[in-house]
Amino acid sequence: MKTLNETAAYEIYPIGHVNAAEMEFSLQIDAPFRKGLKMLDQFSHILVVWWADRQGTVKKRETLLTSLPYAPGIEAGVFACRSEFRPNPVAITVCACFQIDVEKGLIRVPYMDAFDKTPIIDIKPYFPVSDRVRETKVAPWAKDWPSCYEESYKMEEIFSKFEQCD
Repeated sequence: MKTLNETAAYEIYPIGHVNAAEMEFSLQIDAPFRKGLKMLDQFSHILVVWWADRQGTVKKRETLLTSLPYAPGIEAGVFACRSEFRPNPVAITVCACFQIDVEKGLIRVPYMDAFDKTPIIDIKPYFPVSDRVRETKVAPWAKDWPSCYEESYKMEEIFSKFEQCD
């Protein structure tokens, strides 16, 4: 088995960062990447790929088992949960797209499960044909979770404040 020091390295460039303050969330895209936002406003949801930069230490990247804060008494492998501890701290969040200002590189979203100034490494449009599965199975400890993003904690309240992108 390869260790962290024996694996190949890849370069990842941040394209922007998360703005997260007082339940107000936006994605700030850096100037060289703003042209890539063209026509993104035609989608209601996006997939934001981000780097969990506060979890990038060697010790945290070697953590393969973690206690689940949302399922007391359960320990799972990092590939069986959404833990920030990962060999590569890459995270993904589905976000509703409320507003996009291409010139300013600003995307308003209802919620982002990342810290303020977290680096964004990619954005993809949400396509139901490839991003949604009709029949799924989840672990018993997650069976009572909401069935969709909009039913998550406080999402109805957040969604009611904004109009989504057309």
